[in-house]
Amino acid sequence: MKKLKIFLCIIFINIVILSCSSNDEELKNKAIELSSKELYQIAMNDLNQKNYEKATLKFKEIIYKYPLSNEGVQSEIMLGFIDYLGLNYEEAIYKFNRIIKIYPSHKNIDYVYYMRAVSYFEQISGENFDGKSNIEAKKNFQELLNRFPESEYAKDSRQKLIFINENIAAKDMEVAIFYLNQKQYLAALGRYNKVIEKYPKSKFIPEALYRLVEIYTILGMEEEAEKAASVIVYNYPKSVWYEESYNLINEEYYKKNKVTLRKKIFNLFKKNEPTE
Repeated sequence: MKKLKIFLCIIFINIVILSCSSNDEELKNKAIELSSKELYQIAMNDLNQKNYEKATLKFKEIIYKYPLSNEGVQSEIMLGFIDYLGLNYEEAIYKFNRIIKIYPSHKNIDYVYYMRAVSYFEQISGENFDGKSNIEAKKNFQELLNRFPESEYAKDSRQKLIFINENIAAKDMEVAIFYLNQKQYLAALGRYNKVIEKYPKSKFIPEALYRLVEIYTILGMEEEAEKAASVIVYNYPKSVWYEESYNLINEEYYKKNKVTLRKKIFNLFKKNEPTE
């Protein structure tokens, strides 16, 4: 009986020691628990070293432990960025949309708008010129510029918009030449006028104007042909389409061999011929 009591006492003492040891370990862990800023710095270091899996786990830990902190929101943004880096554009867009909806006043929200637009922009390659990604990228870059015209991402957004507009204008030109070859002149006129009106800074403007001269000449709309030709003469004198327009008007003028409005158009070009 005495031995049993001694044995039980030893077990009790061991339990107490283990319990104290466990409590000490918990206190120690609490004492060294990292702040949201410290965890975020570790996650960013992993990201900069391209250790995306570790960075993802750390960002998720921050969101779980500190959901309402600045680092928590920033971690959500970085998870979208990691998806973007991994070419998971649709998932990135989903995350950026969620952030915009929940945290519309976050200090870096302009970056989120920018990255959403870029995620669409990166999908443009290989698609039809006027495909969904072009349209969505244009809409999102424009929204960024409307909301944050002074953003550090505004300049790049404007450059990308130029590229997108050229893509869409190219598609319209492609469709217009198809109509022209099919002798569907009114449909072709509509497309060329669309390019001129919607994309006045496009590199396709001189060609579009030449095509107007060509179509109006075919249709016998000489006054309209004169107007289109005059725009080429005064705005694009060094363009190859200036020469094409000159040749077209010259040919038509001598073909008719009589004084008509074509003579006025022809004279426009004659005035602008370089002197030797």
